Amino acid sequence: MNKIKYTTALLLGGLLSFSSCTDNFSAFNDTKGAYTDDLQKYDNQTNLVPFSTIQKGIIYQTGVNGTDWQYQVIQNLEADMFCGYFHDMNGSFNANNSTYNLNNGWTSAMWTYTYGDIMPSIADSEELNTEKDWPLYHAITKILKVAVLHRVSDYYGPILYDGFGTAAQTPQSQEEVYTRFFEDLGKAINILKDYKGGISFESADFMMPEGKRTPAQWLKFANSLRLRLAMRVSNVAPEVAREQAREALKPENGGVLTTANETVGQYGIRNPLGGVAGWDEVFMNASLESFLKGYNDPRISSYFNTAKDGREGEGENVKITQIVEGVKQIISIEDQFKGVRQGTGVADNRYLTHSKTTINVNSKIIVMSAAEVWFLRAEAALRGYTTDLGENAENCYKQGVTTSFAQWDANGVSDYLESENTPAPYVDAFDKKFDGQPTTAITPKWDESAEPEVKLERIITQKWLALYPEGCEAWAEQRRTGYPKLFKVVVNNSGGENAISTDDMIRRVFFNQDYKTGNKALYDALVSKLGGADNGATRLWWDAGKNNF
Repeated sequence: MNKIKYTTALLLGGLLSFSSCTDNFSAFNDTKGAYTDDLQKYDNQTNLVPFSTIQKGIIYQTGVNGTDWQYQVIQNLEADMFCGYFHDMNGSFNANNSTYNLNNGWTSAMWTYTYGDIMPSIADSEELNTEKDWPLYHAITKILKVAVLHRVSDYYGPILYDGFGTAAQTPQSQEEVYTRFFEDLGKAINILKDYKGGISFESADFMMPEGKRTPAQWLKFANSLRLRLAMRVSNVAPEVAREQAREALKPENGGVLTTANETVGQYGIRNPLGGVAGWDEVFMNASLESFLKGYNDPRISSYFNTAKDGREGEGENVKITQIVEGVKQIISIEDQFKGVRQGTGVADNRYLTHSKTTINVNSKIIVMSAAEVWFLRAEAALRGYTTDLGENAENCYKQGVTTSFAQWDANGVSDYLESENTPAPYVDAFDKKFDGQPTTAITPKWDESAEPEVKLERIITQKWLALYPEGCEAWAEQRRTGYPKLFKVVVNNSGGENAISTDDMIRRVFFNQDYKTGNKALYDALVSKLGGADNGATRLWWDAGKNNF
């Protein structure tokens, strides 16, 4: 195992910051807290120790108070904001990613922490858990590797996938990597389908709910992940998408997630989003306010807390006061759900009393839900991939909404599915120039007579609402389909060779700019596989700019 770890460190050299990980591999890789030789040999611990780190690496967290900032720079200041879920109202952040003036330290964090902390454990597990000797662990390694690295590819495009830590390591294009994702998921699914038992993964499993920590449930997750990635490539590789979607949904392949109690996540682990929220830095995004309030969506109170005015006095003597000196609040937001618009460039903390997320450090971390899978099935049927398998877009769409309501203990799903409500305008509490009119008139109610593009918008809009709070997946799907239609930034501080179109919105984040001098060979190789300039305007391979039916 050490051979892999130290080979990796030597090979990547100046590419990654290894001071915090190579000195502490024992702590990262041990599921029990003490990385001794005797413990490794007991109950297959030698084989199981990498899995704790890998599982935590999907939605990055260490489970330790004080390290939530890692999640913040990896995800919360990028995908969670760009997808339209959250905004950090802290004025000091608004001059950077919020206005497309991308911060290199933040945008490179997904890469740095994945390859510095997670990939060594994946490489360890690949070496230890061979298909011949440990088929169950081998299959789960493949599933987890795809679950971790598709998120990295969906940020940057080309990534390192095969041969990590060896001389054979070389960047692969996103198209090449997605091919490898499907191959590895296919192999894992075939192993799990034929698995007859003998060893267990339950002691190392904190992603499946209690009572469902079984090979059969990991098989469902693998098929669901296969379906997610199949739909991701539907606009650029429809035949691949069709084949992979069908394989995922064939009953003989083991099934997919279907019920609200099958949420794949990270159970019993500190939720870093909740940690960041505790710093007063996770507020409702104005785009999400527009849809949730316009639809009178019952899930809104499960997602966010209500806002407060800056107030003084009691009863008839109460009056709204200035939260920030010189900034007057022009409307009351007391006990309302109120979001913050991205891209205002405001340099103060005027939005401090707006709606904060309900997610706390004890909330389960959601990696994939059955609701998402139903919406994937709806799109697959809409595209004609699976209708001969008995799939129906309308039925799957309604099941997706219903399952999401059940997941969040929300009532009124029947009325919601008949609702013809539309998104609401956004009214800024301080400055009318930040107001925004509704971006669409799409409703929750299904319309079978609508054109495929309208049906797709309805499916993806509700999928986006159901994916909350998982911003990486929501941002990927918003870029792929253009839905939901989000508010655009008011202030665009990108420029020069890094210019991002306000109308087209941000399409990716750039590679670590320090690599231009610190590891130029790798940087040049990654850019050569990108197919465009290394900036936030270049579309990823699966981002075709239109939905092809």
